[in-house]
Amino acid sequence: MRECAPKIYRSAKPDITALMVFSRNFRLSRKKQLFSAVLITCLITILFLTISIPVPGVVMNLYYWVKPDKGVSCHYIKTDRANSLKDISDTYPKEGRSIFFHETSCNSFRNGKITITARQACAVESAARMNPDYDVYLLYASPGTYKMEDTESDRFLMELLKYRNVRIYHIDMDRYFMNTPVESLWKQQQMKQSRFAQSHTSDVLRFLTLWKYGGIYLDLDVIVTKSLDDLGTDFTGFESKTSVAAGILSFNYTGDGHDFANSCLEDLKNNFKGHDWGWNGPGTVTRLIKRLCEENNIPKLVNKTCKGFKIYPPNRFYSIPWWNWKYFFQEEFLDFVKKQTADSYLIHVWNKFSTDTNISLHYENVPYLNFAKLYCPAVVAQCDRYF
Repeated sequence: MRECAPKIYRSAKPDITALMVFSRNFRLSRKKQLFSAVLITCLITILFLTISIPVPGVVMNLYYWVKPDKGVSCHYIKTDRANSLKDISDTYPKEGRSIFFHETSCNSFRNGKITITARQACAVESAARMNPDYDVYLLYASPGTYKMEDTESDRFLMELLKYRNVRIYHIDMDRYFMNTPVESLWKQQQMKQSRFAQSHTSDVLRFLTLWKYGGIYLDLDVIVTKSLDDLGTDFTGFESKTSVAAGILSFNYTGDGHDFANSCLEDLKNNFKGHDWGWNGPGTVTRLIKRLCEENNIPKLVNKTCKGFKIYPPNRFYSIPWWNWKYFFQEEFLDFVKKQTADSYLIHVWNKFSTDTNISLHYENVPYLNFAKLYCPAVVAQCDRYF
């Protein structure tokens, strides 16, 4: 019997085309998976940002990574003090005779130098002009230093520094929060992960600053039109008949005023909410006056004084309510705005709504610009085309 030769199986040549198709499909599949993951994450982020519920820190970190201009990450950057403004913690503000503004954006860090807008500078100049016996502090949470390169912002800063009572400093947040009732808010990064990081940082800082030094806090979207000296040492104001605001706030540096500020900080420590825009600012003041006045019906407290804390009516600080903010930007309302604000100590232009509404310098009868020319003329003189 003839012996059969063993069969030899040769390996087939690889199908290069099939491999290429598989590789392409695999890459497309991975891209689709990645795109889907990013899309789902973005949709979840949008969902959290549009409904009033607590937002996970990881979602907010992603949001501020995508939108760094809205965040406060620069507050956590440690810089050489030689490359930043003087720290407020190394100074001694005039207790009870100081006016404070806070700039909590990271614009200066991103621009590589201290910057300011025309409207912010106007608020500071008007406060300094109308209150020459007060020291006026503009405090930057962002690190940075002066670089005078003749930009519009540089010229605004130079005009402010000509006032003998204007001080511009940096806030080293680690030092500022240390050994205070709200130190835990800072260490736990609750403001950083807030849905309204810059606004809520400003909310906490206003109470903390007045707790430290006493005096008056002002928002940067105001024009001061009168001396604030006769308002007293402990006060706030209604923005409408039913709502208290915190755009102007005053606590004395000692006694009951300091106790009021401490009560607000304890409230923030225990009740801070990063998903509610008004909870930590106006909400904190509202809860304070409810405690002081032992009254939950807020409209009953207009123009009342409870335990030494005065709650002024809307016509003192908020004569034009937020829903009519456009009145400040329309020429036909000049006479109306002047009449409405005749008894006001300042005008508040509601930056949350008005920030993107520019005013050409040619439109002198626009109410906001009209007031600016009267109360912050040096700043207006340095504007190139718009205020």
